[in-house]
Amino acid sequence: MTEIEILTTASLGDTSYLLVSGDEAALVDPQRDSWELMESCTARGVRIRYALETHVHNDYVSGALEVRAATGATVAGPARAPYAFDHLGLAEGDEIAVGDATLRAMETPGHTAEHTSYLVLDDSRPDRPAAVFTGGSLLVGAAGRTDLSGAGRTEELARAQYRSLRRLALLPDSTRILPTHGAGSSCSAGPAAAERTTTLGAERRTNPALTAADEEEFVRERMAGLPPYPAYYHHMAPVNRSGPPVLGGLPPLRPLTPTAVEGLAGGGAQIVDGRDRASFAAGHLPGSICEELDDRFASLVAEVVPFGTRLVLVLPEPAAEAGREAVRQLLRIGYDNIAGHLAGGVDAWAAAGRPLRSFRTADAAELAGRLAGRRVMDVRPESPDGGIPGALAVPLSELPRRLGELPRDREIWTVCGSGRRATIAASLLDRAGIPVTAVIRGGAEDLLRPTPRP
Repeated sequence: MTEIEILTTASLGDTSYLLVSGDEAALVDPQRDSWELMESCTARGVRIRYALETHVHNDYVSGALEVRAATGATVAGPARAPYAFDHLGLAEGDEIAVGDATLRAMETPGHTAEHTSYLVLDDSRPDRPAAVFTGGSLLVGAAGRTDLSGAGRTEELARAQYRSLRRLALLPDSTRILPTHGAGSSCSAGPAAAERTTTLGAERRTNPALTAADEEEFVRERMAGLPPYPAYYHHMAPVNRSGPPVLGGLPPLRPLTPTAVEGLAGGGAQIVDGRDRASFAAGHLPGSICEELDDRFASLVAEVVPFGTRLVLVLPEPAAEAGREAVRQLLRIGYDNIAGHLAGGVDAWAAAGRPLRSFRTADAAELAGRLAGRRVMDVRPESPDGGIPGALAVPLSELPRRLGELPRDREIWTVCGSGRRATIAASLLDRAGIPVTAVIRGGAEDLLRPTPRP
């Protein structure tokens, strides 16, 4: 009997899959931190035979080499993928066996040039695949974007994506569609549905990527209005092609003294504070930025901290647990240069006689109806409602390189949708010496709502 386990990484909007047949398994598009999963397979008496890749990933560091190092599994992937390490290349029609299941390669270029899907075949019905791992090709309610290989190839890959989706659409309606990218991933061209898996029949009826009248309409729609993708994506494919360093487990996080942190910051390290926004605003290390530690922590770090920057962490309590979570998220996207964390946190820094900085915070209600005379900066990624009247519109991801453009003659109020990005932006302005108030509760919609008459 063949079973497929769904392994979701919500913070990246991605899903990996563990296909188990008998005492053998294949791990499809594994995350870098798959160590606990591998230990679980060993405890269950299941041998991972393959770490199987659908494409060279642009949004996370692949865990394929971690799987091979820990289990002896064969790394398999698209024959056309230019990997610099030994792997089993799979071209159209090539098959691998996992227990009683057979996985057959189906070349589906589009999301990337080498992209390959894998049909799951059962010996009892080899002509009717039970499922297909579609990676970044056919998604739930959408399709993978085609501009990650550079603007010069976007249209070419969009046309390839059209043909690949039409091939996938010929599969039986009952075929399970198991994509890697989904809701929350910037690899999707258009919003993906919240569900992680689907069936081909459901997608054929409702997915806009399958209902376009012809290739020209598809290409036009797929290329229109693509939102910017995270800057760190530029670094992921080279890392994955060359092969990331094998870690063998979650590395420990070194405790640092205030003196050590001060020296690291002076040498160019970025201090990242994972505490809640109100605590950060009330008192933080000079030069630090606020990145609340939740599922979005690493992706927001990557919006404002250049790839490769050395990091020092200030952690919420309990620090040991918080440190493991922070490191895990950062390693998933290649932010490996983590010097350690400030032992004892902000209290230890203050006790050592070192200064703290702070800035004012406010609710959106305090600003609503009182925009006149206030300098407001809207840092949302996009403003579908047209933005806040009179506000500076600077998406958070652009703010670090545009700080020099900002006026410094009076206070700036930072606003976003909920207060999260507004606080990060305020920490960047505070670091630059610009007076700031962060709207940490509520956001732009509250400011755009008509003010009731008294």
